[in-house]
Amino acid sequence: MTTDALTRNYRIFRMFLHLAVGLAASAVVFPLVGRNARLAIFRRWSKTLLRILAVRVQVHGAPPIVRTAPTMLLSNHVSWLDIFLIASEVPSRFVAKSEIRRWPVVGWLIARQGTLFVERARRHDTARINNSVNEALAKGYCAVVFPEGTTSDGTEVRAFHASLLQPIVQTQGVAVPVALRYVTADGGIDNAPAYVQDRTLWDSLKLIAARRELSAEIHFLPAVPATGKHRRDLAEYTARLVAEALSLIPPGRKRGTASDLPGAPPPTPGPTRSPYPAPEAVVRP
Repeated sequence: MTTDALTRNYRIFRMFLHLAVGLAASAVVFPLVGRNARLAIFRRWSKTLLRILAVRVQVHGAPPIVRTAPTMLLSNHVSWLDIFLIASEVPSRFVAKSEIRRWPVVGWLIARQGTLFVERARRHDTARINNSVNEALAKGYCAVVFPEGTTSDGTEVRAFHASLLQPIVQTQGVAVPVALRYVTADGGIDNAPAYVQDRTLWDSLKLIAARRELSAEIHFLPAVPATGKHRRDLAEYTARLVAEALSLIPPGRKRGTASDLPGAPPPTPGPTRSPYPAPEAVVRP
């Protein structure tokens, strides 16, 4: 259900004010504080952005807030809102395509947060990004990758590209599959947030702001140990988990070891400090 033009424009106006606050914080505050403080500021900023746009968030599972091993989140990709949905729950550094860096205002803000931008058209750029991700994991950051390499309309999960998963294999960490979905009041797929085809960022923003309320789901699935795994098997297996969590058909995969990938559970699963009970959904206003 949509809202009136006045409410839509008011939300967009508030969002631009909020962007200005984010830019000021990035320019003035970020240079004066440490890593954890910057991540916490961006997390609060993301939560406020979602409230401004009337995004109602359902959290399923326990976000990996406390980690005892290098951690990489592998998520399907639907909208430019995905970054802020995940950032509002898990302080992270993102790997995103370089086009986002060129977005006005938003691109600069995301870059200041520490996002790593990959030039997918440049074959050798993956090695540079993987080196940066390795460094981020070694410093204790949680890394977030969208392995599909592009956005979908939410009705499918595309095959996960394996190249950006090499750092979590090398560091013998854990991969946490994350399933994102935007739904209508009757439980169907809401296409408004999808950043696909010829839809511009401005068009997408207007569609989102016009919703009376936008419902988003985040499913944090059990961690998959990457030790001893091949990145292609890890990509195929986690893509299937994400698709199944969203009740979608998994992307095609080769026959082989992917279905048996988990093997033994992680040697010592670390404690998870989270206010969210794993078996139930928690709704964020």
